[in-house]
Amino acid sequence: MSASTDLAPTSSKSRLIGYTGWLLATLFFSYGWVLRVSPSVMVEQLMRDFTVTGAIIGNLSAVYFYAYAALQMPVGLAHDRWGPRRVLTVMSLVAGSGALVFAIAPTVEIAYIGRALIGTGSAFALVGSMVLASRWLPQRSFAFFTGIALSIGLLGGAIGQGPLAFLVQMLGWREAMTMVAAGAIVLSVLIWALTRDHPPQSPAQKPVSTQKPIGALTALWQVARNRQTLYVSMFACFVGAPSLAFGALWGVPYTMQAFDISRTEAAFSMSFTLFGWIIGGPFWGWISDRLQRRKLPIVVGALITTSSMAAAIYMPGLNLELFRTFLFINGFAAGTMAISYALIKEHNAGNGSGAAMGLVNMMAVAGGAIFQPIVGILLDNQWRGVLADGARIYSQDAYANAFLLLPTLYFVSLVFGLCIKETHGRPVFKAK
Repeated sequence: MSASTDLAPTSSKSRLIGYTGWLLATLFFSYGWVLRVSPSVMVEQLMRDFTVTGAIIGNLSAVYFYAYAALQMPVGLAHDRWGPRRVLTVMSLVAGSGALVFAIAPTVEIAYIGRALIGTGSAFALVGSMVLASRWLPQRSFAFFTGIALSIGLLGGAIGQGPLAFLVQMLGWREAMTMVAAGAIVLSVLIWALTRDHPPQSPAQKPVSTQKPIGALTALWQVARNRQTLYVSMFACFVGAPSLAFGALWGVPYTMQAFDISRTEAAFSMSFTLFGWIIGGPFWGWISDRLQRRKLPIVVGALITTSSMAAAIYMPGLNLELFRTFLFINGFAAGTMAISYALIKEHNAGNGSGAAMGLVNMMAVAGGAIFQPIVGILLDNQWRGVLADGARIYSQDAYANAFLLLPTLYFVSLVFGLCIKETHGRPVFKAK
């Protein structure tokens, strides 16, 4: 990404333009989240209509993450070359087109293509938001604004749970997805009309140092050889993976069976994790910026996520209200992932920071791509042959055994969090 400045635009008009563009990019990220979690509220319908297993549904959902993760390294370069306004306008239409392809897919193979298009378009949203934040918004609050962006995105995840489940129940999954696809047109028009790439007389348009720009491969090499980049990226991967595997896919059918409730109620329960993220992201970002501490919050967050997920699945005699409380606590603590973007920026100050943020964003979603299908495979291996309307029904024991993976992943995030060096909110690595 282009070099940023510590000085935000000073005129009220420029500030309004900057915040509007950043907000629209963040709303695109939120739209991508609606599409990201949408399979979780239609698991049984997808298994029935496409006549496939849980493992296949896990792969179908994960195709989004494969496409999303694969594009994260070049995403920052695309925003630099063509500007967030053009890139976000086009990619919002790509995501919407993917949703439409998914909605009308006659076979699971065509549905794969739709999910891949959704992931491709959505891949550009969060980094686009951070590019605009680095050019238009105060840099001393970068972790806070990243937390806000994640929260708005996760609000889309909440919409993709309860409200979308209700829509699916009323209209059917194909009709519901068609309506969601139409929203991309409105979003792309607003982005094109109201977003601007740079503030007037932005330092991003002028040389800010005597340092010469480096090529993409050189930037990638500088990022790859920094061990802290690996630790931060792996923390983001493992702290996000359980939420994507559980909350964004397998949690809804599990909750329906565990508490004998409807799909809409189960989807609403999954939204508690997202509500926790929505509040936790800005909170942890604000705390981190305020204290100028990065490591302590992520270690505390990893401890809380590990224990709260274990309690939500394995506490004896758990009722629905307490289950939802643990999910909220889990999401709130997982919001510490917002600090990863500030950490990666500070550990890779200079020309490598764009590639580094692309890497951490790639790893943040790679967990979903890897572990959603793995949970499906673990469930299929314990399936007892029970079907309902053509969809596989898994036992409580099968879920309990498969979900042992979830607190384990959070514990691994704690291990990587402990390896991260404190930056105190300042750059600690200069590109050479």
